[in-house]
This record gives sequence, structure tokens and C-alpha cells, in this order.
Amino acid sequence: MKIGVYQGHAVGKDNEHAFSVIEETLKAASSVGTDIVVFPELFIPGYNQPDLHRALAQPSGGEWEQRFASLAATHSCGLVIGWAEKDGEKIFNTASAYDASGAKIGHYRKIQLFGAIEKSVFEFGDSYCTFDIAGTKVGLLICYDIEFAQHTWALRELGADLLLIPTANPIDFDNVPDLLVPARATENGMVIAYANYCGSEGNVTYGGKSVIVDGNGAVIAQAGRCPSLLIADLAQVAQPLSTQHQDYRDINRA
Repeated sequence: MKIGVYQGHAVGKDNEHAFSVIEETLKAASSVGTDIVVFPELFIPGYNQPDLHRALAQPSGGEWEQRFASLAATHSCGLVIGWAEKDGEKIFNTASAYDASGAKIGHYRKIQLFGAIEKSVFEFGDSYCTFDIAGTKVGLLICYDIEFAQHTWALRELGADLLLIPTANPIDFDNVPDLLVPARATENGMVIAYANYCGSEGNVTYGGKSVIVDGNGAVIAQAGRCPSLLIADLAQVAQPLSTQHQDYRDINRA
């Protein structure tokens, strides 16, 4: 199985440009046999766009999702992407997953909203999401979720061996891709792919450093601060050594 991570500039209000970026990326990834590509958090309509989140958010199954599915099918490459979802009067920070046929296979709403701006627009998600790609069980989280070890542990308990994470991590938080993502991978024996922005969007400068790590916390591929497309062949990844899930003693249940 091959996975891809797209790192690029936030395109904000220009949704048509965003869709062209998705298409170009899936075409390139598909040409080397990639099974699925992860894009950043709220790629449409942009992360640092709180006024647009409520104004432009779409329902599940709306035009944006139809186009995501169509692009995945056209290029025979799966897609995980962040977007603003409207459900009645509620708005969610959502990531959806599509397989290479364009079928929707995963839908996740961010559990750990970050800061006052996110909480002023979005509702909290309240459930996990897992699905299968090429015989591998996959889990989804979004950005701040990975900074809470409990969520990664819970997905491992659900059987996930691969974790895909759209994110919008600012430049002052390199500890997340450099320390926390490898730690979560090591604790759970999971491959983790973390897809960030680079460059600036309004008053936010993103840190880049998107990364794919194996189940021992070793970096398979990592971007710098510039646009990148990372590709990793998981058939060549070392087997995880962690036995923490078997060895863990819950003293509250003893």
C-alpha cells in the first residue's frame, strides 16, 4: 500500500483553485501507484477563514463531496480531505475519506477544537471513524486531536494500524510533527501520516513539516517549509515493536 501526503499553501476563498490543486495532486500520486492522499485541515474553504466556514459550509453529500468523490474516481486514487460541514444549524470541522472508486468510506468530525475561533464556529465531534484501504484498517483524526494520547489509543483499540491526519499547524508548534506524532506512533505501533499547510493565510503562518512515520516512530518521509508531495510505500516499512497495548495495566479495573 502506498500513501501520500500533500503539503501546500492554503488557497482560502478560491475554491476552484483548491479543486484544481486536488486534481493535479491526485493525478501525480496515481501515476506512481498511490492508494490514498491526505490533504490539510479545512482545505475547503481554508483554515483561517472563520467568516467563510459558516457562510459556505455544505451538507454531507453536497457539491464539494460529489466533486471530491469524482476526482478520486477519475484518477483512481483515494482521498482524505478536510472541509467545513453544515448539519442543520451546526457547523463541523470535518474530514472525509474516499476510495479509488470514489466511494465514500470515512466521515469524521474533529473532537478537540482548538482555541476560541474554532469553538466560536464549530461544534465538537463525538465519535471515531475507521475504514479499510487495501486490507489495512485506517483511522482519522484532525490536527489538535493527535496531541491527546487517548484518541490515538482509542483508535488502536478499534484495530487501526494506520492513522491519517489533516492538520493546520502553525509555525511555533514544531513539537507536534517532531515529537508528538512519532510518540503517538511508537505508543500504538501505528503508521501515522500528518498533512499540514505551509506559507501564510492571513495572520497565520503555517509550519509545514508534514510527516509520515512508522510504527516505531521513525520518519519515513518529511517535508520542510515548502510545498511537497510525500509518498511512502508501507510494504517497505519496518514492523512495529510496541507491546504497550498487550502490556498495559488499567489499575482502575484491577
